[in-house]
Amino acid sequence: MLNKIFDSFDAAVADIPDGAVIAVECWGYPATAHNLIAALKRKGTKDLTVITHTFIPQVFSEDLATLPSVLLPQMKKLISPIVGIMRLGAGGFLREYVEKGMEVEVMGHGTLAARLYAGAAGLGGIYDPVGVGTIVEEGREKRVINGKEYIFQEPLKPDYAFLSGHKADKLGNLVYRGNYRSDQPMMAMAAKTAIVEVEKIVEVGDIDPEHVVTPGVFIDRIVEIPPDGLGTPEKGAAIIQQLTQLESVRDMLFGKIE
Repeated sequence: MLNKIFDSFDAAVADIPDGAVIAVECWGYPATAHNLIAALKRKGTKDLTVITHTFIPQVFSEDLATLPSVLLPQMKKLISPIVGIMRLGAGGFLREYVEKGMEVEVMGHGTLAARLYAGAAGLGGIYDPVGVGTIVEEGREKRVINGKEYIFQEPLKPDYAFLSGHKADKLGNLVYRGNYRSDQPMMAMAAKTAIVEVEKIVEVGDIDPEHVVTPGVFIDRIVEIPPDGLGTPEKGAAIIQQLTQLESVRDMLFGKIE
């Protein structure tokens, strides 16, 4: 049996080269592979392309969590539907990097999901009606199908996918916790190499086959999150407490009190 288990996050990302394309889910704190992101930051890999659903600034300390935005100094391109938080200056935190040449490609969540599916399914791309008549169509092929205009979008095939799972067996059969799964299964299928950090690694047969979301055939490396690692329920609770103390977050959730 091929050993997919790695002893450390640093070992799991050790061979990622400069110029790699990384898909990593992020919805703020949930579904984010915090430990793998932190390891890649420590490694210092350069010229990265990062694919993620939400790219927001690091608003809490890195000893509690790491978001994809901590990789900004190492990036050459970002592909994401959401860039920044309006109440924190929207995408202003990217300005200095864009001025230095970093490329940003913005699209809808559905388009990103469909392009990942196209990459996973081996399709040549998708024809998308979103963005017709806007700057999105600039430089892209357009086609009329049944009287309606579409823009051609290429599939997304990342070199690596960083995943965050609830539980995996030693073959890599993977279970997510609730809606943390998001587009992570599709990222695993589309990527050449899928690396997952999980709360617990169990023996083969301990996971009911009916509960497996991502089959082990799509998972290449597994690292168990240690008790003091990032992404634990305890760290999540601490982050929620920290966020509620930020005035900008309180205004966003509860409205500004005059």
